[in-house]
Amino acid sequence: MKLPNWLALSALLSTGFILWSLKEIIIQIFAGIVLAMALCTLVDLVKRKLPVARPIALIICLTGIVMIFSLLVIIVVPPFTEEFQQLISQLPSAAGTLSEIAMDNLYKINDFIYGEEQKFSLGFQVFSSGFNPFPDSSTLATGVGDGIKKILGFAGNLGSGFLQLIFIIAVSLMVAIQPSAYKEVAILLVPSFYRRRARSILKDCGKALTSWMVGVLISSFCVAILAGIGLSILGIKLVIANALLAGMLNVIPNVGPVISTIFPMSVALLDEPWKAIAVLGMYIFIQNLESYLITPSIMHHKVKLLPGLTLTAQFIFTVIFGPIGLILALPLAVVLQVVIKEIVIHDLLDPWKRNRLAR
Repeated sequence: MKLPNWLALSALLSTGFILWSLKEIIIQIFAGIVLAMALCTLVDLVKRKLPVARPIALIICLTGIVMIFSLLVIIVVPPFTEEFQQLISQLPSAAGTLSEIAMDNLYKINDFIYGEEQKFSLGFQVFSSGFNPFPDSSTLATGVGDGIKKILGFAGNLGSGFLQLIFIIAVSLMVAIQPSAYKEVAILLVPSFYRRRARSILKDCGKALTSWMVGVLISSFCVAILAGIGLSILGIKLVIANALLAGMLNVIPNVGPVISTIFPMSVALLDEPWKAIAVLGMYIFIQNLESYLITPSIMHHKVKLLPGLTLTAQFIFTVIFGPIGLILALPLAVVLQVVIKEIVIHDLLDPWKRNRLAR
C-alpha cells in the first residue's frame, strides 16, 4: 500500500482504539440521548397544546415529572420498600423449603422403586456414606442470603453511579433544550454529499426510539397491572412489591421477566407449593400476552426485533458496556437496526447489486 493508504488505515485504527477507550462515556451519552428523546416527545406534545417557547414547555414537562415522581415516592415507595424488605428476608426460607420438598420427593421415589426396607441400599448408597447431593437447608439459605446481599450491595454502590446519573441527566436536558442544534452538529461530522441522507437516517432513528419508548412504558404498565391482579387472585402476599418489580424489570427483555418471577414464586412457596407453580404459569401467560398481543398492538409493527437478535444484542452489549449495556440493549439494537437497514443495505448493498446486474 502507498503512504496515504497507510495513513488512512492508521487513522481508522486510532479512531477505533479511542472510541473503545471511551466506550463507557459513549454509552452514557447514548443513555442521555434516549432520555432526551423521551423529554422531546413530551415537550412536543405540550407545544402542540400550548403556544409557548420550547424552554417553557420543557420546564412544564419537568415540573409535571417531578410532581408525579413525588406522588409515587409518597404513596407507593413506603409500602413497596417495606414489602421488598420482607420479600428479601423470605427468600432464604423459601430456598430451604424448596430443598426440603426436593428431598422428600427424592425419598418417595426411592421408596417406590426399591422399597422401604432397601432404602439407600441400591441406588442411594451414597446417602448412607454421608454424601448428600442437596446441600443442607440452612447452608443453602445462608448461601442464597449472601448472594442476595452481594447483589443488593452491588446495586447500592452509589459512588460512581450517582455521578454517571448526573452526567446522563445533564446530557439529556441540554439535548432536550436544543435538539435541532445538536443534530446539526452531528450531521456536520458527516461528509457534505451525505448530509441530507444522514439527516433522514437520524430522523428515522428518532422515530424508532420514540416508538420503542412509548411501547415499553405502556407494556410495562400493563404487565404490572396484570401481575398485580393475578397475584391478588392467587392470594400471594406482597402484591405491590412483586407487581412493581414485574413492571420495572419488563424493560429488560428476556432477563428481566425471568428475574421478576423468582420473587413471587419464593413468597408463594412459603405459603403453598402449588401456588409457586401457579405463579410461574401466570407469569408465562402474562409475558406471552405482552410479547404477542400488547407490544405489537402498541408499536403497530414499527419496531420489529426478532427474539434471537434481541438476546444476542443483550449478550454483546452487556459484555462491551457492562450492566448499563444490558439495560440499553434494546434501544441500541433499535438504532443499529435502522442504521444497518438504511446505510448498509439501502446505500451500500442495493447499489452494488444494481451495478452488478447492469454489467
